[in-house]
Amino acid sequence: MIYINPHCSIGEDEIIFSAIRAQGAGGQNVNKVSSAIHLRFDVNASSLADVYKQRLLALSDQRVNKDGIVIIKAQQFRTQEKNRSSALQRLCELIAGVTVERKKRRPTKPSKNAQKKRMDSKTRRGKIKSLRGKPVD
Repeated sequence: MIYINPHCSIGEDEIIFSAIRAQGAGGQNVNKVSSAIHLRFDVNASSLADVYKQRLLALSDQRVNKDGIVIIKAQQFRTQEKNRSSALQRLCELIAGVTVERKKRRPTKPSKNAQKKRMDSKTRRGKIKSLRGKPVD
């Protein structure tokens, strides 16, 4: 089991890892060794709560495709183990971000005194600007 927070966890069998060759410069080693990792996590088939599934699918994130599969590519490190743990950590962060309950915004109004101050300062500023004009005969 992989624990995201005290309320949420996912099974290790729900995550599919596959080793691929890393991109970019790296000399001969990059052509021989498959050190990058593709992590796949099917949101719809997971054991997450329905609320978290909906929030994950509603994200406008490139890592979540239209079929509801999270794909994370990790190729920062030279070893498969480090890339695997990096990908897993990024998945946990993604899911943890969805489990946080957002505070509902309460609409507020400026006080009467604040409105009066604002209008007074606008009036004062307007008078200053009107004095810049040409004198009236």
